[in-house]
Amino acid sequence: MSQPFPQHPDLEPIAFLLGRWRGEGKGEYPTIPPFAYEEEIRFWHVGKPMLMYTQRTMTPADGMLRHSEMGYWRPAGEGRLEIVLAHPTGITEIQEGTVSGSRIEVSSSMVGLTGTAKKVTKLERSFDVRGDVLSYELRMAAVGQPLQRHLTAELRRVE
Repeated sequence: MSQPFPQHPDLEPIAFLLGRWRGEGKGEYPTIPPFAYEEEIRFWHVGKPMLMYTQRTMTPADGMLRHSEMGYWRPAGEGRLEIVLAHPTGITEIQEGTVSGSRIEVSSSMVGLTGTAKKVTKLERSFDVRGDVLSYELRMAAVGQPLQRHLTAELRRVE
């Protein structure tokens, strides 16, 4: 994927994320039936010291949008990473964690909720990129349930 601006040097630790990724995932949680989904994630930059991020999942059978989120991934020096995300369901996340090679581990330091949002109290994400394959796991504590695996997926870089 061609970038129209020079990459900011602070992005080097997470530059392996740049591009568009597509693949499939599975979801589970005690309060809902297990499900499968298709996903697209995009990371790009505009020459500033952060990556812009969009994500969307679709139902495999008909391509109907299931979920989306957008935000910013900011290297914070010395192997640290900060992520700020917004969801259309009234949830915002601030996550902080580490980057070690092509492995990322983050945990929510704050979850913001609108009055009608589902009660989410904690989120953790693990990412691993090997070549052109990005895999992740998302763990969530919500609606009175303890922190546990909610989503896993494997995506391939398509641009």
